[in-house]
Amino acid sequence: MRHLLNTLFVTLEDGYAALDGENVVIRQGEQVAGRFPLHILEGIYLFSYAGASPALMGKCARMGIDLVFLTPRGRFLARTCGESRGNVLLRRTQYRMADDPFQSCRVARNFIFGKLSNARAVLDRARRDHGPRLDVALFQNTSQQLKGLMAQVLEETSLDSLRGLEGAGAILYFGRMDDMILRSKEDFYYRGRSRRPPLDRVNALLSFVYTMLGSDCASALETVGLDAYVGFLHRDRPGRTSLAQDLLEELRPCMADRFVLTLINDRLLSARDFQAQENGAVLLTQEGRKTVQREWQTRKQVKITHPFLKEKLEWGLVPYVQALLLSRYLRGDLDGYPPFLWK
Repeated sequence: MRHLLNTLFVTLEDGYAALDGENVVIRQGEQVAGRFPLHILEGIYLFSYAGASPALMGKCARMGIDLVFLTPRGRFLARTCGESRGNVLLRRTQYRMADDPFQSCRVARNFIFGKLSNARAVLDRARRDHGPRLDVALFQNTSQQLKGLMAQVLEETSLDSLRGLEGAGAILYFGRMDDMILRSKEDFYYRGRSRRPPLDRVNALLSFVYTMLGSDCASALETVGLDAYVGFLHRDRPGRTSLAQDLLEELRPCMADRFVLTLINDRLLSARDFQAQENGAVLLTQEGRKTVQREWQTRKQVKITHPFLKEKLEWGLVPYVQALLLSRYLRGDLDGYPPFLWK
């Protein structure tokens, strides 16, 4: 369990939430795992199949406390709703800002600033950890170029120009991707991004992990009451969770790309975990997907210190905390959206 931003995150898979007076009590079987006063909470997020008592659901609805049900893996299921919901005002604010190119750019540039900062952090971490096996000067130069783009991003007021800076940064960053693959180079190599379909094993991994992280981002946004389909950088497109794609941008390098590199460099996958299709596509086998999903769930349990909150939490909660921070900004509680800046 984790109490952050007046929100209780219950990550115990068998945790059951019940009402006891003016408190929420989290039980594991016959044991009480935690007790929290309801008046200090704005939301309770249950990553559990055990659920919550009807009494607690009713109490949260009357008090205007978000009681949100998710699977242990983070898929959004449902939210309790009382007579009136602040989410209506939050979404109206989101829609108005999304319709305003200038306001959209103010939010979007923080997503891109976070993406470039995290890309630099990935390169710098690789240089520190594997310096003798890398061209250190080349990595340092790429990092400095990304730093220069970050300064430009903060001054940008045009969405089109912002997308250009993001694209320039992606070219620089992915130009070093193959260098960071240190094992099994005959089976795993990166020559460029291919999406639909992925044409090599690294791209197959990137696409699969991006899909999992994107799903987590969409669930996180729906959990806090935002519309995952209405973005600021990514514009409306039928069937696309545009705001989830916005949030995904800043988290790709530190959460997804490093995870893919770990899978390869730690030899957790081999060529046998992939299969080539007649159209040239390369996809994970069923066993390969199971391995990636198992390791992804393990990675999400690793604890880090959140750079903005300065509190410890699991990697898997990062999208939910960022979604909360974004909602606080849209409500006017924060002067700006603070992107997740990994170090």
